[in-house]
Amino acid sequence: MIRRYMVRIAVACAVAMSALLVWANWPGDAIAVGVLADRVVVSKSKRQLDLYANGKLLKSYVVSLGRNPVGPKRQEGDKRTPEGLYAIESHNPRSSFHKALRVSYPSAADRLAAAKRGVAPGGDIMIHGARNGLGFLGRLHRRVDWTAGCIAVTNPEIEEIYRVVPDGTPIEIRP
Repeated sequence: MIRRYMVRIAVACAVAMSALLVWANWPGDAIAVGVLADRVVVSKSKRQLDLYANGKLLKSYVVSLGRNPVGPKRQEGDKRTPEGLYAIESHNPRSSFHKALRVSYPSAADRLAAAKRGVAPGGDIMIHGARNGLGFLGRLHRRVDWTAGCIAVTNPEIEEIYRVVPDGTPIEIRP
């Protein structure tokens, strides 16, 4: 009798876990093929990344940020996501975080401000998916700010962002 209950509990847990993983990886509405974004806006306080084309909102994504998300990035290792106007510099299909888009941080002003404080400004700020091998977490990664200063989305989301955001696209990262 106890074994029967244990089997039922195990089956219920397996069904619940399967449902959670399906929800965590369920894709939203896709941006049409051929449409390109001409502006990216990240609102750190809202944990939101918006893509625009010709002033029209294409799509919004919920994001995770650096582990110390309040305030602008001031130096290497501070776990903060920068704030300011930058550009998408390049696409990296072989990132250790699924795919990634490099943000042009640090700017000349960021480097000068860090030099005045006697610190390195840091770098390698990206918009990226989950760490390779952890993509199954899907939306669950959003429960906590976990990056070293980057902007993280799910793997299906970075696939779409990677496709519609060309190099040179301006990105504004707001507090």
